[in-house]
Formats: sequence, structure tokens, C-alpha cells
Amino acid sequence: MNLLLTLKQQTGSLLRDSDDLWPNVLVLIYIFGGYMGGWLMLFQSSIWWYVPGVLLLMHSMVIAAYLMHDCGHNALFKKVEHNTLLGNILNTICGSNYGTYEDMRYKHMRHHVDNCEPLVFNYQKLLIAHPALHKTINILEWAYIPAVELLMHAMQIAAPFIYEDKNDQRVRVIKWLLIRSVLFVTIIIISPLAAIGYAIAYCLFLTVLRFMDNFQHSYDIVYRLNDPEYVPEKKGDYDYEQSHTYTNLISERWPLLNLLALNFSYHNAHHVKPNVAWNRLPALHASLYPQGCAQQLRFMPQLKAFHTHRVHRILAEEYGEHDVVDQLNKNQAVGVNALSFLTAF
Repeated sequence: MNLLLTLKQQTGSLLRDSDDLWPNVLVLIYIFGGYMGGWLMLFQSSIWWYVPGVLLLMHSMVIAAYLMHDCGHNALFKKVEHNTLLGNILNTICGSNYGTYEDMRYKHMRHHVDNCEPLVFNYQKLLIAHPALHKTINILEWAYIPAVELLMHAMQIAAPFIYEDKNDQRVRVIKWLLIRSVLFVTIIIISPLAAIGYAIAYCLFLTVLRFMDNFQHSYDIVYRLNDPEYVPEKKGDYDYEQSHTYTNLISERWPLLNLLALNFSYHNAHHVKPNVAWNRLPALHASLYPQGCAQQLRFMPQLKAFHTHRVHRILAEEYGEHDVVDQLNKNQAVGVNALSFLTAF
């Protein structure tokens, strides 16, 4: 008992709040156990193992991504280097480590501080300039394959060979491309079904992240991420930030269901205090909006709009002054692709 108490005190002292120790221990056990367990289940011959394995692998990556998001806000540990260490590990689990955790964090901090969606690469211009690629993307998105997100992740690999400011990451990209390619080819040789299961899990993972991102903001998209001198008009405007941010709870009636996305859906509360850890967001939300959050979206209209506009969304530019609550009620909210914090350009 004394050993456990000492361990809790020593480990808890690293955290921003020592009371967050066991919630984070449990979530880390779930991430690593789910990721390894999901892979093991994919190698089993029975369909009764295979389907749960796909879902477990997918969900462990979802939770890893949102915990990495917390690391980016230094919401877990007192020291930046500890958040960075865990963030890099989670970035690898998410398969997004062709780009650096530091770049991901920089882009996301710009999103919070500048009150906009700062990007570099405009995939829509690429599709308009290449009709055959555009048609292929349309077909894949119609079939619920997140082709735009896959394109953004492919660009993450290509970025150091295209953008001069990313040239120093060429060796990193080549290294990880070789490592992940060798591992994936090995898996294909051992079990093609396991490789297919991972591909399905990864597409589902990207789809979940995109769904959660889709209606959380009505910010302007600005292709000025690499311009540190650019000052957006709404930078630091709290009223604008709150009125253009939306809380998209998976369930208000059963709040534990929001843990399926590690409470990322308490988004207005998150934007009020970005360094509050995931497990404290429900209480923060309740204290900020005791009479209910005016910016809260209902789940089913989001799901309907996400399905209805999946092809239209490819070239949509719906962010701006639209009220998402009103637009969703009319099934007119389209949303925007390619805003994931995993792709930092």
C-alpha cells in the first residue's frame, strides 16, 4: 500500500494536477492495450475476432489522437518536454508521424490564438486543376472512403520535397516511410486480411476525427500558416471565438458516451480554457453553461448532414459567417474537409 502511495505521489507530481493520475493511467492502458490487442485480433482466423479487432484498433487510435491533442496544449504534464515525449509516441500510433508533433502543435496553437483555420496546402485547387483526380476523389468519398484526408496525409509525406521550409524533414520522412512500409509489407505477407483490417481501421479512424471536426467551428480558412507576420482580423476576439465555436456532444443524456471521443466534443469549454485536461471538461462545461450552451449541436442532424453532403463537401467553402445550429436544423450545413490537427500544413 505504501509503495502504491509513493508511486502515485512521485508520478502525480509530474502532472499538472495529481488527481489526474488514474484517469490518464487508464486511458494510456486503453490506448496501448487496445492498439496491440486490436492487431492481435486481426491475425485471428475467426470473424468474431476480426471485426472487434478492427473497431478496437480504430478506437485506440482515436483516443490516442485526442490525448495527443491534450499534450499539444500541455494539459497533462507540468513540463513541456514530458508532454512532447508522450505526444511523439501517440503521433506514431496515429500513423501521422511523417510530420512532426511540434508542427502539429504549432498549427493547432495558431488555430486557437488566431481564431481561424490556418493552412498551407489548398487541396481544392489541386483537384480543380486535375479533373481525373477530382473524379476519383468524388467516387471514393461517395463510397465513404475519406479520400481527402488520405490525400492530406500523403501530402504530409510529400511536403518536405515541395515546401522549402520543410526540407530539413526529408530524412525523417524517408526513415519513417521505410520503416512503416517494411512493417506493412511484412504484415501483408503474413496475413493479407490483417493488412486489410488495418486499412479499414485507419479509414474509420480518419472518418471519426473528420466527423468531430466538421461542425465545431465556422472560422475562416486562411492559407497563411507559414506566415508568422500575418495577423488575422479576429485574433484574440473572445466573443467571435465563442460564437463561431460549437459543442457537439455525442450525448447530453448519457455523458459517459462523450468519452468515445475523449470529451473532445465539449469544444466551447475547451476553447475557454485550452489547457484543461480531457477528464475535467464536463465539469468545466457545466460551470460555464449552467443554463445550457447556446452553441450546442444535436448529434443526429450532424450525422445526417455529414452523410448527405459527403461529396458536395469536397469543394465546399462553408466556413465563414454561417450559423451552424440553424444550418444543421435545415440540413444545409455542409462542413469542410482537411482541417485535422494531424496534418500540419
